This record gives sequence, C-alpha cells and structure tokens, in this order.
Amino acid sequence: MGSLRVNLCGIELDNPVIPASGTFGFGYEFAEIYDINCLGTFSFKGTTRDPRFGNPTPRIAECTAGMINAVGLQNPGVDKVIAEELPKLFKVFHKPVMANVSGFSVEDYAYTCERLSAVGEIGWLEVNISCPNVHGGGMSFGTNPDAAAEVTAAVRRVTKKPIIIKLSPNVTDIAEIAKACEGAGADGISLINTLLGMRINLKTRKPVIANKMGGFSGSAIFPVAVRMVYQVANAVKIPVVGMGGVSTAEDVIEMMMAGATAVEVGAANLVNPTACRDIIEDLPRAMEAYGIRNLNEIIGVTK
Repeated sequence: MGSLRVNLCGIELDNPVIPASGTFGFGYEFAEIYDINCLGTFSFKGTTRDPRFGNPTPRIAECTAGMINAVGLQNPGVDKVIAEELPKLFKVFHKPVMANVSGFSVEDYAYTCERLSAVGEIGWLEVNISCPNVHGGGMSFGTNPDAAAEVTAAVRRVTKKPIIIKLSPNVTDIAEIAKACEGAGADGISLINTLLGMRINLKTRKPVIANKMGGFSGSAIFPVAVRMVYQVANAVKIPVVGMGGVSTAEDVIEMMMAGATAVEVGAANLVNPTACRDIIEDLPRAMEAYGIRNLNEIIGVTK
C-alpha cells in the first residue's frame, strides 16, 4: 500500500483527511459511530471568547448539490470548551487536534487563541477570519489584506503553536490575502470557507432561512475550491489545507494535486457520518488507480 502520511506545519499526520470545523462537533459525538483515531486529525467546532447561542432558526436549508447554513458560531465559549468539551474528546481521541477559533475583534482572537494554545493536546490553531470585524463597521477580517495580517500578527504574539489562517472565498484576490497572512507569521492557510448563498421559498416568497443569506457548501463548490487552493498554493511558501465540496478519495487527490498538503471534509459529514472514514479507507485504491505511491509526490504537482 502507498504511503498516506503527510506533514502539516511540522506535525506528522497518518493521512491527510481532516473533518472540517462545524461538521464534526467536538469529536466525541462521532466516536460513538467509529474509531475517530483513523483520522489525520480534525478541526473542532468553532470557538469564540464568549458563549454564543447562534442565529435564529431556521438556519439550515438543502439545495442542489449542497446546503446553506447560518448557524452563527453557536458554541459554549472558550472557557467551557476547555473545561467540559475537550476532556470528553481526549478520552476518545489520542492525536493532536486542530482548534478552530473565531472572533469579532483582534482582541477576541488573541484571547481565545492564547487560552487554547495552553492545552497540550491542541496541535494547531485554525483561525477563521471570515467573521465580522465589529470595530471596522462589520467587514470581515478576511476580505482585507491589512485586517487579515493584523489578526495573524496578534495571534502570532500569543502562541508558538502552528497558526493556520482560514480564508473566505468571498473576495476578489484570495492570493493577496494569503500572502498578507504569510507575511504576518501564519504557518499555513486553509480554504475555502463557504460561499455566500440564498434560497427563497416560492410559497411564502420569503428567504428559506431566517438570516436571509448563509454559507453555501457541498459538492457544488468543489471546482471553486480547487481553483482557489491552486492560486494560493502557487502564491505562498507555507502549507495549504484544501476544503470545499470534498466527498471522495478522488477529490482528496485532486485537491492535493492543486497544492493542498491536507484536505478537510465538511458537508459530506452531515450527509454521511462515516464519510471521512470511508474516504481514508478508499484512498489506497484511488492511489493505486492513478499510480501514486506516496501522497507527498502529488502535492502541488499541477502547474
């Protein structure tokens, strides 16, 4: 069997498959279904400084080849995550885990990352900068290179652990923002987050979800994700984690050929709870079919 091992920001993974934040809870829920130690790692539920109830319901809607969600970062806040959620996870998962962090100000990001960085079992901090900048009139940090760099630098000052900045695809020049993050001290880039989407109920003539618009994810966005991963991987020298519509072993290989070192799987987990396990088990077959002996050989092979 070919080698599935990869190195993400200095930490070895048994394979490149990572359940994406927001689709895998805090992990222990899925451990009731299968042994989650088969995963490379996973990114746990987005965590903020303070508890968040999230957006009003309904906040999830199905659509062709995907879904729209506006959950709104529902989580119990970083203190409860550390005190209550992570101990339950570490009973069933015995590898470094990826913490996903969101915030509404630079100070929020720095505080939450510093708290999570002190947890020994956390290997990486995945910093989601698609959230509104409350001090900048509601603009997302991830849509502006200077704002993205400011968050990155602030997090860099409070941790020595690898920082992976998660970028929004709702921008004009994704590579420019990725380079700004790299320059400010990021160890990696993950992308893409959801696209902005909307559905309308034809009977009520109103938006399907209460928030009107939400994040569009699922297999429909895969070509956009591959394109952006390719652009960023060719613009920076740090590792890229690719995601967006990944649902098969072939999708993982395609993302890696575009330049991804590791690949996150999101919406597929909500359709099939064993999606990540199934992809990992199928990777050797797909590698053999395409003459791949070692996954590291194909990272960024497409030029």
